[in-house]
Amino acid sequence: MADDRTEMGEVGTSLVSSDSKPSPARPPNKFERLFQPCLAELVGTMFFVFIGCVSVIENVEGPGRLQPALVHGFAVAVMVACMDNISGSHFNPPFTLAIYLCGGMEMHMVVPYLACQVVGGVFGAALAKAMTSKENYAKAQGAAFALLQADSEIGGALIGEIAMTCLVTMVVLLAAVNTKTKSPLAPFMVGCTVIINVLAGGDVSGTCLNPARAFGPAIVSNYWTYHWLYWVGPITGGVIAAALVRLILGDRKIRLILK
Repeated sequence: MADDRTEMGEVGTSLVSSDSKPSPARPPNKFERLFQPCLAELVGTMFFVFIGCVSVIENVEGPGRLQPALVHGFAVAVMVACMDNISGSHFNPPFTLAIYLCGGMEMHMVVPYLACQVVGGVFGAALAKAMTSKENYAKAQGAAFALLQADSEIGGALIGEIAMTCLVTMVVLLAAVNTKTKSPLAPFMVGCTVIINVLAGGDVSGTCLNPARAFGPAIVSNYWTYHWLYWVGPITGGVIAAALVRLILGDRKIRLILK
């Protein structure tokens, strides 16, 4: 009770006196350190995949790639800005792997993050199916990546997924992890990079960049044609981006050579 009275006295003082010092920040508890970040990744990925899938399923012919490009980009920007201080706002397995490789998170959180992102993707795709009409859903294959129809298209699509994921992951690492280049505009920068990637490569690979975004619609619509490409391409691109930052672009704290 003495501690309670002391705490109440400090709060009362802070309300009436502008000269009082703020109470020291309470260290995060176990829920805030372990469970809340994972739940944020699940919820954030769910809404990102939900909004992204709906934008594809309900896309009208006029805007073409513009509608899903803007929706995916703005969704990323908004979710990153909202949840950055909770989980870091990854919402994408290649981002998580690259951030870990660059020292931006602890190893014991990597697998829980990846699992929550994949589950969130499934929930988001299921929510999109529940919202949209059966006709539009079937026509768009549930927003699964159904663009590729022949083996001859695999090479260009794989290169596109690697290069575009490398670009957006590099933006994430430089804007949010690398101390020398950190920027409060990181959500805007990542969102814009997603938009330009979709506009540039949408007709080549569909511009996935995110295995969770591919896996959710694939499992809900049961469409698995060339699905492996949307894991191999983005993960490879994320690892290459991490290598670029670790070896060349990172500051002295992150760079492994030529310090």
